[in-house]
Amino acid sequence: MKDIETSELLGAVKQLIEESRRNAALAVNAEITLLHYRVGKQVNQEILKENRAEYGKKVLRELSLKLIADYGQGWSMKHLLHCSKFASVFPDESIVSALRRQLSWTHLKTLIYIEGALKREFYIEMCKLERWSSRQLQERIQSMLYERTAISKKPEELIISELQLLKNEQKLNPDLVFKDPYFLDFLGLKDAYSEKDLEASIIVELQRFIIEMGTDFAFMARQKRITIDHRDYFIDLLFYHRRLKCLVLVDLKMGEFEAGFKGQMELYLRFLEKYEKIEGENDPVGLILCSGKSSEHIELMQLDKSNIRVADYLTALPSQQILQEKLHKAVEIARHKMEQRDYTNTKAGLPNN
Repeated sequence: MKDIETSELLGAVKQLIEESRRNAALAVNAEITLLHYRVGKQVNQEILKENRAEYGKKVLRELSLKLIADYGQGWSMKHLLHCSKFASVFPDESIVSALRRQLSWTHLKTLIYIEGALKREFYIEMCKLERWSSRQLQERIQSMLYERTAISKKPEELIISELQLLKNEQKLNPDLVFKDPYFLDFLGLKDAYSEKDLEASIIVELQRFIIEMGTDFAFMARQKRITIDHRDYFIDLLFYHRRLKCLVLVDLKMGEFEAGFKGQMELYLRFLEKYEKIEGENDPVGLILCSGKSSEHIELMQLDKSNIRVADYLTALPSQQILQEKLHKAVEIARHKMEQRDYTNTKAGLPNN
């Protein structure tokens, strides 16, 4: 009996110690982050007084040498440049005061070098929401996560609005969740494979597939059978998304998107909505993964109104340069089309969706 009581006491005390250590680490990180910000701000003010690049380099070099002599190698010129950049990217200290309690200096050092305020804000909010490690943040930036989400293809006003909802009310728009394309290079599939091969490979590498999908996806079933009018149908993969609070069914297809895929997916979605959706959940979402997209088909069929999304999947990645060009072009085309549509609707007196 005493052993049991001692064990329970030990567990409780260890929990208190671990919690205290975590809180102490967070407090130290917050103080270090604020220090780096204020150092950067002070440096920028001194350099701006002269407004000469060469003078700035000289000041930083001399400052670094003196700080290293007193405080160690951590105050290199490179580190001072990070501090300077930090203060330049976030001129308002109140923003830094909020961020330092949620993100580490290592996170912020990565974020400040992202070009574009909206893209940076996306990574900040998603990093906070999904609690990415600094390594995960770097991997998602490297994989061009922002450019692959639907939100990046919308006009800036809508992006700002959705990010504000996420920041202030923790409301997550599906456009921040679903991507296009999905990278499935980890499946190790060769040139010739079937839909069954694709599905089987995903199940084998389910954890990595979920990481690519997003951390809030929970796997529920493979080849889920549903019966409609005495006929059996099979849903390839079924997931649940915790924050969207809805079922997400994934239909795997070879080749390009075909018009008939919509009817099949709508049938599955309406069945799940009628028989599987429980109180408090949102309507299910369908994701059709194809190895090629038919853009005009998808646009004309207005799949988003049926809660259906279509995305490419890549089993072999192109070079980083080709991928960047492709995604940046896709973002520009999508935004241009949306802005044209909104302009036409406004002239015609129709609402913009």
